Amino acid sequence: MTEMVYGSVPTRDGEPILPRWWRTIDKWSLSAVFLLFGIGLLLGLAASPPLAQRNGFADFHYVQRQALFGSLAMLTMFAFSLMSPQTVRRIAVIGFACSLVALMLLPLFGTDYGKGAVRWFSLGFGSIQPSEFLKPGFIVVAGWMIAASNEVAGPPGKSYSFGLALFITLLLALQPDFGQACLVLFAWGVMYFVGGAPVLVLAGIAGLTVVGGAFAYQNSEHFARRIDGFLSADVDPTTQLGYAANAIREGGFFGVGVGEGTVKWSLPDAHTDFIIAVAAEEYGLILVLVIIFLYGSIALRSLFRLMRERDPFIRLAGTGLACTFAVQAMINMSVAVRLLPAKGMTLPFVSYGGSSLIAGGILIGMLLALTRARPQGEIADHLIRKGR
Repeated sequence: MTEMVYGSVPTRDGEPILPRWWRTIDKWSLSAVFLLFGIGLLLGLAASPPLAQRNGFADFHYVQRQALFGSLAMLTMFAFSLMSPQTVRRIAVIGFACSLVALMLLPLFGTDYGKGAVRWFSLGFGSIQPSEFLKPGFIVVAGWMIAASNEVAGPPGKSYSFGLALFITLLLALQPDFGQACLVLFAWGVMYFVGGAPVLVLAGIAGLTVVGGAFAYQNSEHFARRIDGFLSADVDPTTQLGYAANAIREGGFFGVGVGEGTVKWSLPDAHTDFIIAVAAEEYGLILVLVIIFLYGSIALRSLFRLMRERDPFIRLAGTGLACTFAVQAMINMSVAVRLLPAKGMTLPFVSYGGSSLIAGGILIGMLLALTRARPQGEIADHLIRKGR
């Protein structure tokens, strides 16, 4: 429905799938993902033993699980990156539908693990967080709808996708999970903007978001407590934000040394939400800058490749995936330095978490598939032929 073929460039007939994949994939982004995963394992060696000891496990129990889930995530990413955009879209529709049903069932069968938010299904041997898998599926489906709305006699995809985004936001807010809700709205807003949204409409949506935030503050103790803690002039040194801020200060430029950090013994979420504090304390600002560079390069390289893409569905869905990936990383690190209220959001491929790692592999696999070099040429070729 959204494929726009205006010509072609020479292709290599009969070329095996793996050589073609290697020739067309963004190799730097692929390498950056592996580097982030490697950094995550390195930091896990420092951050997870204290938690393992408190829970009665072997010191490297969580590192081993992270290596297992991360390996599954890398295989998932590879499998998705082999797919065509049409296959990515079909898989995304199925995955989104299943994740949405699971999200709606959370109030009945979910658990909060004592964290005040019902976000997980307990499987006995582990847990699964549906919202992590919902994001990539929603982004691709919404990008498809918005692209379809721009076609002649196309459906009102922008309205449908906006209604879907609001419904998902409501389900997430009820958990409550305001961080993921904001990511869903952000992803839709980015794609809507790239698809040619009027500025007034975007301003109206921003206003609705502010009103929704005010309503949540008045009616959700969980939300209000986090906002009050963020706005407070003083940071309680015995809170997670206090421990993280102190660890970042102690780390300085070069860190206190491998294994010499102390924040991992105080922070209950040192291996997940506040993993960047462990990185800053033990390895210093240098490693933090490397991590930021890797996230930024993946997002920017993907966006530059998408700028040359002619298919509107690929441009919109790819932009949503790239921006959501980068913004999630930015939110996680901003919370650690108190630029944003606590969100309970992981650092992609670096934080521990089975759902987060595998869902991240799906998201990046889709992004790599959509940003592969294609035989139909670039949008500039078509414009030149048309004399524009």
